[in-house]
Amino acid sequence: MKKVFGTIIAMGIMLSSFSVQAGDCAVHYKRTACPGQEAISYKKCDGNQECTKNKEAGSVEECRKVATKSCSNSRLDITKSKAITAMYKGTAIQTASGKDDFCLEYEKKDAEFNKCDK
Repeated sequence: MKKVFGTIIAMGIMLSSFSVQAGDCAVHYKRTACPGQEAISYKKCDGNQECTKNKEAGSVEECRKVATKSCSNSRLDITKSKAITAMYKGTAIQTASGKDDFCLEYEKKDAEFNKCDK
C-alpha cells in the first residue's frame, strides 16, 4: 500500500512539473485584420483581437524562437499584421536586440504583412 501511494505521489509530481514546463512560454497575439476580415482574422483568438497562448519552451531562447515563429502569416488577405509579445516563466522577454514586439524583427514581415490589397 505504501509503495502504491508513493508511486501515485511521484506520478503527481512528474505531471505537475510537466504542466509547468508546458506553459512556460506565454505568447501574446494581437492581430490587425484586413478591412472587413475581422471575424476570420480574430477566429484564432476565439473572436478576439488579442489572446495569449501557452507554448512549450525549455529556455528563454526557445521561447524567443516560439514567439518569432508565431509572427508567421499565411492569410495575407485576411490578417494585415500581428504584434507578438512573450513571457517566459512569468517574466516578459524581448528580442535579442531588445524589442518587445517579436514581429518587428520577423524576417518575412515585408512579404507577409500589409498585403490586404494585393
